[in-house]
Amino acid sequence: MDPMIKWIGGATAALVLAIGGATLAGGVFSEEAGDVAAETTGSTNPQSEITSEPAVQPVAEAAPEDEPLVIKRILPISGPIKYGEWHWDDAGVPDGPVVMTVDLEARVISVFQGGYEIGAAAVLLGTEDHPTPLGTFPILSKERHNVSEKYNNAPMPWTLRLTWDGVAIHGGSTVENGYASHGCVAAPDGFMDKLYKVAAKGDKVVITRGKRIGMGDPII
Repeated sequence: MDPMIKWIGGATAALVLAIGGATLAGGVFSEEAGDVAAETTGSTNPQSEITSEPAVQPVAEAAPEDEPLVIKRILPISGPIKYGEWHWDDAGVPDGPVVMTVDLEARVISVFQGGYEIGAAAVLLGTEDHPTPLGTFPILSKERHNVSEKYNNAPMPWTLRLTWDGVAIHGGSTVENGYASHGCVAAPDGFMDKLYKVAAKGDKVVITRGKRIGMGDPII
């Protein structure tokens, strides 16, 4: 596979699908959240005398936040990411907006900072009865020590809440083949500890199904 193309949610293409994660069997782990749910202002210098040429106004450059956030680096991960596996490398990566992507077919989450992929992990997702929703979701809140009031106080540490009706990214789960969530995105604890430190309220999470993007492509 072309190494410059990837699932939007992961660092390698076929990923967990290659190890049979597409069919979820066994117990369903209760891990859904609880009841929660330029302007050009170029100042023109006064003219000491009248000239025949029109004044030239400078053209304002686009502000950095107006520029599209594109992929500048993909982590060099060899082989498919297996359940329970995660990668993180933010050494030397400049500050920039943090965006997370999750792909339901790849079953992988990726973390980008200023367009540089700094983290990737295999994740647990919802079932047909409790699907993980598609779309772009801003992080609504962060809760370091959270439990599910809806599901017998199941631990949900490092919660990044995406919806007020219970969908979140969190740790505290057994990320293995045969397990699933009630719609949440559950990642390994070590990965979530690092993600929780860099993610902020309002950062966007893009959830897709089978979408691939490559170097230079916009993330959102």
